[in-house]
Amino acid sequence: MKLIFLGPPGAGKGTLAVLVSETYKIPHISTGEIFRAAIREKTPLGLKVQAIIDAGQLVSDDITIELVRERLGKDDTKAGYILDGFPRTIPQAEALAKIVEIDAAVNFDIADDGVVARLSGRRVCRSCSQNYHVDYMKPKVEGVCDKCGGELYIREDDKIEAITKRLEVYRKQTAPLIDFYRSVGKLTEVDARPSSAAVLEEFKKLFPL
Repeated sequence: MKLIFLGPPGAGKGTLAVLVSETYKIPHISTGEIFRAAIREKTPLGLKVQAIIDAGQLVSDDITIELVRERLGKDDTKAGYILDGFPRTIPQAEALAKIVEIDAAVNFDIADDGVVARLSGRRVCRSCSQNYHVDYMKPKVEGVCDKCGGELYIREDDKIEAITKRLEVYRKQTAPLIDFYRSVGKLTEVDARPSSAAVLEEFKKLFPL
């Protein structure tokens, strides 16, 4: 089962990718994981990426696509995989279509106000990085980490201004992929508002084991 996971920041697609990977025994492949593995293994492409990152530049579409091609050729992808964070743009999606035919692009759908509520409520421990949420995962003592007693704070990325900006970038750059995969009959919509466990159950109905 070859899948692409789509959805705005805060939709929970990263969490779902881990759960689906464990349930279906297929690798969860993120762009970051591809970059890190290529750098760690010192492949020719990995050395190129390291030099680009060291220079403070962005990795081009051409190199990213070649890295994805290299990763999808490994043995652990034979039963399928989840691509998370790639493709991000229509040109990347068109390039991917020349490499492999996916089974579905799964869009984890959630409205912007739901994203803001999820992300702006997140709190992180300064000492041990444990995550909490003001609504869904409260610490026993407000502002104090249950594990180590460290101070809880709001990351810059989780402030409302930053979340709004991230959503704007997503809607502009990545959301057109939803229409792209709908137009080729590959799009599956999943309501991302419920808990991760409930979303996983819905996913299993759509993609029976």
